[in-house]
Amino acid sequence: MLVFAKIKSVQQKLSSFKKGTTIGFVPTMGALHKGHLSLIEQARKENDIVVVSIFVNPTQFDKQEDLINYPKTIDQDLLLLKSVFCDIVFAPSSQEIYADNVKSQSFNFDGLEHQMEGKFRTGHFDGVGTIVKRLFEIVRPNKAYFGEKDFQQLQIIKKMVEKHQIPVKIIACDIYREDDGLAMSSRNARLTLEHRKAAPFIYKTLKKAKIKFGTENALNIVKWVENEFKNQPLLELEYFEIANEETLKTIETKSLNQKYRAFIAVFAGKIRLIDNISL
Repeated sequence: MLVFAKIKSVQQKLSSFKKGTTIGFVPTMGALHKGHLSLIEQARKENDIVVVSIFVNPTQFDKQEDLINYPKTIDQDLLLLKSVFCDIVFAPSSQEIYADNVKSQSFNFDGLEHQMEGKFRTGHFDGVGTIVKRLFEIVRPNKAYFGEKDFQQLQIIKKMVEKHQIPVKIIACDIYREDDGLAMSSRNARLTLEHRKAAPFIYKTLKKAKIKFGTENALNIVKWVENEFKNQPLLELEYFEIANEETLKTIETKSLNQKYRAFIAVFAGKIRLIDNISL
């Protein structure tokens, strides 16, 4: 496994591979867990070379304290990547990516950025678009792998690739869960013991909402979820929405031949957890 910190050196290595070598790319912010490893394993099956980036991107944090507190475990991450036979790790500094201009580009994602997370995290998706586009330009992968836990992010990246005509295929990978159903996230490591015990309630509620969606209207399900969380002193619901998978717009009534998904964001103490489920 080769580790690079400089754009020039990783590009030199990637351009040395013979023509037709396929590159699978998994962008991460480090603090790796089994969810990330499942993406890497899929990339391994489908490509000749697997590249993983580790970069805590400052422009996608709307709160400075979140950026400061984001777990950084580079030594442990590199050991994990070695264990799943990653070929190349690109771990640049902020200076290497942004030079002295740590600023987001402005993107138009056809309104996807104004839904859900976009309402609560100002500028977040401009930051995501900026770093993912930059990494695609550096690595030039054939395929890039993203987990469905960040489903809105996934749709936004697909939209960016389409609008900017970037020649990469975006592969969506299933949400990887703990045994008790909690969606795996680097943030889980920051939960207190008490909040960690309470957190699986999020996925349990999503599963019940999915069953209800078969017979009840969306507004009633939203009210039901809000009431469920009122009885959970350790968990504070930020939002629960049922939305169209393509447009991410909240729905009031169901239509035939449309795909829907339930999205949720919850505070467990100071730690913000998100999850979703296909309906």
